[in-house]
Amino acid sequence: MAIARSSFIKACYGRNDGPLPVWIMRQAGRYLPEYRAIREKVSFLELCRSPELIAEVVKQPIDRFDLDAAILFSDILTILEPMGMKVGFPEGGPEIEAPISTPEDIDRLRDFDIAEEMPYIIEGIRKIKEVLPEKPLIGFAGSPFTVACYLIQGKGSKNFDTAKQFIHSYPDAAARLIDFLSHVTARYLEMQIDAGADAVQLFESWGGILSRDDFRGMSIDASNKIFGALSGKNVPRILFVNNIAPYLDMINDVDCEAVGIDYRADLAAAARALPGKAVQGNLDPSVLFGSVEHVRKKTEALLDGFEDHSRLIFNLGHGIMVGTPIESVRAMVDTVHNYRGQ
Repeated sequence: MAIARSSFIKACYGRNDGPLPVWIMRQAGRYLPEYRAIREKVSFLELCRSPELIAEVVKQPIDRFDLDAAILFSDILTILEPMGMKVGFPEGGPEIEAPISTPEDIDRLRDFDIAEEMPYIIEGIRKIKEVLPEKPLIGFAGSPFTVACYLIQGKGSKNFDTAKQFIHSYPDAAARLIDFLSHVTARYLEMQIDAGADAVQLFESWGGILSRDDFRGMSIDASNKIFGALSGKNVPRILFVNNIAPYLDMINDVDCEAVGIDYRADLAAAARALPGKAVQGNLDPSVLFGSVEHVRKKTEALLDGFEDHSRLIFNLGHGIMVGTPIESVRAMVDTVHNYRGQ
């Protein structure tokens, strides 16, 4: 099967002997003029709920850059509305109406039939596979702790102090919340795989604010519950942790094939700390605002410093930024594809 022989899938299993694969976090987004043209016509939520538009925006960066994997277009918080939480997506970031503030508030969250409540995700994946049959498709979800941060804080934050205070003020309730979200997230990712996703990524966007002890209880254990539930699906499972460096030794305990490394960490050192896993990353997104030659040099330097290219998936170390020059993205992708150091 072509997908199984793709450089991306082979790299996830540490067996890539060909050109290095590259994809970009948030690769379907506002840096692309064709994406902005769609957003001028529909809201973010309308886009997330239209299978046809999902497939269109997922295809856009593949058409431009011949990236080696596509990723589902959605948001980590779209899963909340079927739980009974009202979520808005104004320009300043997500906002949740009536966030969780007491243990009793957790009882407001309802389990739900994912296929019935989120059919646009299933149909969106099917549409993507129709228009991109040869490209591996990555499904994704937010980690339970990251989603809990928004549920408790009610909006974005630099440090999510309210969420951290909640988990220590109500440790039993916090554990119950994480367990519930783990259960729903596992079924959500399973649904994506059954619909056609060839790999899945769990975004631990805010776990990096936790102490090491809390990270094990709130993140590592939850990730293992989710990935363990998917172990029989025979697709690569990727964990991305923003600010991963303090927890690298723990990440070896996670039941996954690949680990995304943020731009703050040394990629080669992270790979040495994770000998049994593929590594994904980790060019600083701001590098792409430099000249084309600067982008090439930075990309080559990162590749030159890596030892075992059979288990490398090239990516940015965080999501691509609004305003990123198209020519810089192309220079990075071409540099990776043309690299001969593996």
